Amino acid sequence: MFYNFILVLLLLCNSHSLVDSLNEEGYALLSFKQSIAEDPEGSLSNWNSSDSNPCTWNGITCKDQRVVSLSIPKKKLSGFLPSAMGALSELRHVNLRNNKLYGSLPLGLLQALGLQSLVLYGNSLSGSVPNVIGKLKYLQSLDLSENLFNGSLPASIIQCKRLRTIDLSQNNFTGFLPEGFGSGFVSLEKLDLSFNKFNGSIPSDMGNLSSLQGTVDLSHNLFSGAIPASLGNLPEKVYIDLTYNNLSGPIPQTGALMNRGPTAFIGNPGLCGPPLKNPCSSEVSGASPPSSIPFLPDNSPPGDSDDNGEKSGKARGLSKTAVIAIIVSDVIGICLVGLLFSYCYSRFWARSMVKDENGFGKGGKGKKECLCFRRDDTETLSENMEQYDLVALDTQVAFDLDELLKASAFVLGKSGIGIVYKVVLEEGITLAVRRLGEGGSQRFKEFQTEVEAIGKLRHPNVVTLKAYYWSVDEKLLIYDYIPNGSLTTALHGKPGLVSFAPLSWSVRLNIMKGIAKGLVYLHEFSPKKYVHGDLKPNNILLGQNMEPRISDFGLGRLANIAGGSPTLQSNRIPTEKSQERQQKSAAPTEAYVVSSSSNLGSCYQAPESLKVVKPSQKWDVYSYGVILLEMITGRLPMVQVGSSEMDLVQWTQLNIEEKKPLLDVLDPNLMHDVDKEDEIIAVLKIAMACVHSSPERRPIMRHISDALDRLTTSAV
Repeated sequence: MFYNFILVLLLLCNSHSLVDSLNEEGYALLSFKQSIAEDPEGSLSNWNSSDSNPCTWNGITCKDQRVVSLSIPKKKLSGFLPSAMGALSELRHVNLRNNKLYGSLPLGLLQALGLQSLVLYGNSLSGSVPNVIGKLKYLQSLDLSENLFNGSLPASIIQCKRLRTIDLSQNNFTGFLPEGFGSGFVSLEKLDLSFNKFNGSIPSDMGNLSSLQGTVDLSHNLFSGAIPASLGNLPEKVYIDLTYNNLSGPIPQTGALMNRGPTAFIGNPGLCGPPLKNPCSSEVSGASPPSSIPFLPDNSPPGDSDDNGEKSGKARGLSKTAVIAIIVSDVIGICLVGLLFSYCYSRFWARSMVKDENGFGKGGKGKKECLCFRRDDTETLSENMEQYDLVALDTQVAFDLDELLKASAFVLGKSGIGIVYKVVLEEGITLAVRRLGEGGSQRFKEFQTEVEAIGKLRHPNVVTLKAYYWSVDEKLLIYDYIPNGSLTTALHGKPGLVSFAPLSWSVRLNIMKGIAKGLVYLHEFSPKKYVHGDLKPNNILLGQNMEPRISDFGLGRLANIAGGSPTLQSNRIPTEKSQERQQKSAAPTEAYVVSSSSNLGSCYQAPESLKVVKPSQKWDVYSYGVILLEMITGRLPMVQVGSSEMDLVQWTQLNIEEKKPLLDVLDPNLMHDVDKEDEIIAVLKIAMACVHSSPERRPIMRHISDALDRLTTSAV
């Protein structure tokens, strides 16, 4: 009996020692586990008090047996953050993004004074940011975006001078930005305050943030007053988004604020001046400041007294008769010059054009110049009105027109804007050549300006225009050849072929990301802040590693300028019929261009296209959203429902309203990727935001791209 008692006592003591073996940091983390009401994926299942320390627990990283990192993102954790976590004195990194955490940001957590990154975006945290955040002297990254935080930003945050990232977007923050906000963050590289309720004026010292990169996003707030001219001091590559505030007054034309499209300033009715169409009041009235009125040395300002001390009533300028005479003589002179120009121009084209034996117009040999248009030899070829040679837009172009015309060519496809050929040069270089056809020589300068601007675009997700050729009979655009055909073919297969290799979810996601990055470049970083206007899977080409390349950008405008239709046939570049005969005895070529019906093409156009002629960036966003739906569902943009048809957007909305399971919507070829359900649903939400009926409610492409980048899947 005595020995049994001793044995029980030893077991109890040993059990007590096991319970007490966990160190203080472990207990601090167990308080976090206890505050979590739901852990559906069992992310905290191995957090046990029987361990001596928490260094082997999921999401925990230690250094010298001290916790330095807590990282449990995207695990659907539901609960709150306990103050006891401040006991982790060596804690450097906290990443709890994309969970379901609620409650306030506890003061205790901010007692971990060594914190370098605090990433809590994508939760439901609320309340204000505690003033003690200013004690985090080593904080470099603060991301509280996509939560429910409110109140004003504490002035103490200026003391976090090492901050490199501040992302507070999509919350309910209010109030003024703290004084010294601009001059306090010398290392700040990213600033996103969008979709809040910040008010007051934009700090004039924000131009001191010389380390900023990418986009400074102050959009969708309540900022008022004038745009500080000092913002122009920001690095020129920085894009400043001031849309949808209450800003007013003229837009400063300095530094980083210059050469910006109107999309950076829309939603501010009080703003005026370029690049907006509404001029400032002084411009409307035509009045100039008194100090800027020029006076000739011999004249005195209007209204000055004469030698007799009386007001001079004589006009100081030209009389009305003199002004009318000058205008009439100018008009007559212009008409005479126009007649002379027209005469010489017609003679020049009649005599200079020499057709080669294959039907292409080539100038130079046997050409007789009209003396009116004799050119200086120093003029560059691209400035000539009569264009008869290939113009390179890429320094790596190492071929000329003769090599191009002698090369082997195969029809890749035909669309409403010309035929596209695969051309293989003797050196093995492969190109894609689009013929815009014949017609119109009078708009060469306009064509030249447009095509050379497009030729400057360089992005890994945008097809590069390498060169062009213009003559009366031929207009050719020469592009990089993209080997894996269009996204349409990759999703639905080639016409007439029953089987094809479907794209996995990881490949599709990378394609979605690439298209988004290409559109962000066109919308925000291209010289003219371009809009594609005709985005669809046919215009998305896939490279060697299935990377997407946006094609046919600006094509409609170029075809309109070139005039005519591609009806001219040539022996050097084979006709479509002759090519079809070649294809009967050869393997099928890539579906580079796939003709689609106008009905299908219109499904990618935003609803406002029925009322608005000119496409907008939000128009592209809608088209992109339809493409996302097509990639998720595997369906064409028109869905057969019983005996009737419904567009893909309406069909998807109907399934969501009826709360159909994901498998009813998902492409059957993705059934083996059902473990990626969270990512698929996340992309589906993005797609539905893109296809919102109201353009103003659609996100911008940069926000879409950022959201997709947060999804970690990569192609294998």
